Amino acid sequence: MSVTSAQVRAQVSHPVIDADGHFVEMAPLLHDEILHNLEEIGGAAMRERYLKNPLKPTDTSTILSSRTLSGARESWSSMPSWWGWPSENVLDRATSHIPGLLYERLDEFGIDFTILYPSMTIGLLDIDDAELGAAVCMAVNRAYARIFAPYADRMTVGALIPMQRPDLAVEALHNAVDLGFKSCLISAYARRPIAKLQNKHGSLSPKVYRLDHFGLDSEYDYDPLWRACVDRNIAPSVHSSVQYHDLSRSVSNYVYNHIDGIAKCHEATAKSLFLGGVTHRFPTLRFGFLEGGVAWAAGLYTGLLGHWEKRNARDIWQFDPDRLDVDRIMTYVGSHGDDAMIRDTERLREWFARPGARPAELDDFAAVHVSSATELRDKFVPNFYFGCEADDPLVAWAFNDRVNPHGAKLRAVFGSDISHWDVPDMTGTVSEAWELVEHGTIDEAGFRDFVFTNPIRLHANMNPDYFKGTVVEAAVAEAIDAGEDR
Repeated sequence: MSVTSAQVRAQVSHPVIDADGHFVEMAPLLHDEILHNLEEIGGAAMRERYLKNPLKPTDTSTILSSRTLSGARESWSSMPSWWGWPSENVLDRATSHIPGLLYERLDEFGIDFTILYPSMTIGLLDIDDAELGAAVCMAVNRAYARIFAPYADRMTVGALIPMQRPDLAVEALHNAVDLGFKSCLISAYARRPIAKLQNKHGSLSPKVYRLDHFGLDSEYDYDPLWRACVDRNIAPSVHSSVQYHDLSRSVSNYVYNHIDGIAKCHEATAKSLFLGGVTHRFPTLRFGFLEGGVAWAAGLYTGLLGHWEKRNARDIWQFDPDRLDVDRIMTYVGSHGDDAMIRDTERLREWFARPGARPAELDDFAAVHVSSATELRDKFVPNFYFGCEADDPLVAWAFNDRVNPHGAKLRAVFGSDISHWDVPDMTGTVSEAWELVEHGTIDEAGFRDFVFTNPIRLHANMNPDYFKGTVVEAAVAEAIDAGEDR
């Protein structure tokens, strides 16, 4: 790195907003506070329910303590995240735990404002007991609201929102906003039983389940939650992985599971939301897909366009089996077929003439309501934002409007990912992101979008007061006045 992060910040004319930083919970203290808050929320019974539930905050330092490879092979359980936080770099490890120290070091990091998400407690979004999960999320949110309140001018935290049931998600969202949260974190999925197996066998161990991504084919109608997000000016962010659910998971190798685990999960969720018509019904709603990069999004956007161009409601008819001219195709069989085809012309005629089957809905894009490729683009690009780490060279793909169809610039947002293993030095993330400019893969305007304008579009587009009272308030207001939030 030719310059430090602080030097990069001094060089550019705009603030740097970190759309996805992390902190690591002080687990013993947080545990006590969760229990206290749970008792206030649901009484001693809810507290005991949590203590008996096997799912607890994820400690990557000790997660392998009771795990054996032979046992993992029997259940084919995925190798989890292990050794996930700094240890040798004691200053960074302390910074991950202590908000006051993080606040003090932000200038050294070249970051003006950071949107933080937890580490150990993200896994609590996977609690299958819907009522317990909702209570636990509210208990955790109370703790984070208290812990981070003194640092609100430069740091904010995303509240945990349980997604097992939309009614409980709506309740938790309102509760979070009332506590002062401006951001929220949802899971990318809810685990659902497969009805046929459950009806025949009851509860199985290990669990057999499918993933519900809240849009297409969802168990529930999540529109009340999306409506609440719009009403309360909250852009939901997703930070999940399929590393524990992928059919091709490894029982022995975390790197195998981690590579593209987040991207695969986010692609499934974005695809479900889009084809489920969520961005059509809620055009002002913004979603953040954090830490998975943007390459998958470029592929999804291109794939959606390519499929729509061939399989839209107008053009799908060209593939209708009943429109096949059997007499005409048989003339080609007669003129160009081999001996086997000529001998079996009558059987082939019957095969070509068999009646075609058709789905209940012929238009796979019916819920999206698009009549042109550019309309599809405009229901994808402004609604979806993609968190990218500083060392990701494929950020450049987001801004390459010569490659992305119909001149699209996808909305990549800078996520430092501080406090996790992939950031061995917290002071280096902004300077590493600046290397995209130094290497010529993006220009300075693209860098501005990456670290400033796109985070504004994600959060302030829905909530113009999102950055009010922060150190970036004036710069954000100027950008909004110039129309850069659109």
